Amino acid sequence: MHASLWQGIKLVFGKEFTLGLRFKAAWSTMFMFALTTLACVSLALQGASLEPELAAALLWIILFFAAMAGADHGFADEDTAGTLLTLQIYGCAQTVLWGKMLYTCFLLVCLTFFIVPLFLLLLGAEVAAGGVLAGTLLLGDVGIAAAGTLIAALTTGAQVKSGLFSVLMLPVILPVFLPAIFLTAGTLSSGQVPVHYLLGMALYDGVLLAAASVLFDYLWYED
Repeated sequence: MHASLWQGIKLVFGKEFTLGLRFKAAWSTMFMFALTTLACVSLALQGASLEPELAAALLWIILFFAAMAGADHGFADEDTAGTLLTLQIYGCAQTVLWGKMLYTCFLLVCLTFFIVPLFLLLLGAEVAAGGVLAGTLLLGDVGIAAAGTLIAALTTGAQVKSGLFSVLMLPVILPVFLPAIFLTAGTLSSGQVPVHYLLGMALYDGVLLAAASVLFDYLWYED
């Protein structure tokens, strides 16, 4: 990657990180949604165990909707603050895209590190293949960050109501979401783990990243 482009990405990431620490809207929304949902489920189960398939689906539902609660703030906050036009004039499209995407991915990784240990502890789940679970969570976070950043820019530019963000995200992220559930279920049981699904997730993440890079140029410089 070109040095000037990487420098610009670091500047955008630093700006997003500083604003995130200052206002904490996305952070608090995501973390409180995940924590509240997990606490309610844990209390409702009253110590009962779940089948690995149900536990895996529940984990990814929590991660997905917690991410949706905060992942669309990047461009919406710029639009609300009136700085979106300034960013379009002075900011390179690829710099803005990759900087915001990197910050969103960082936010999701932090959320994952926070919620997964609590999930395993409160639901009494045991991990049989920790490396596969870590790879699954990382690839899932990258996919959600790539799709979320692009769709957040699309919905802001098209002036679509933010409530449609999750609806637009779901069909795009399903090819990552479904194998992630199967892989997570495999790591929570003593059965065979479908490791080849990791390759499929990685390939689809690559497609999402490439598509976001190509489409964002047209979206960013659109009148």
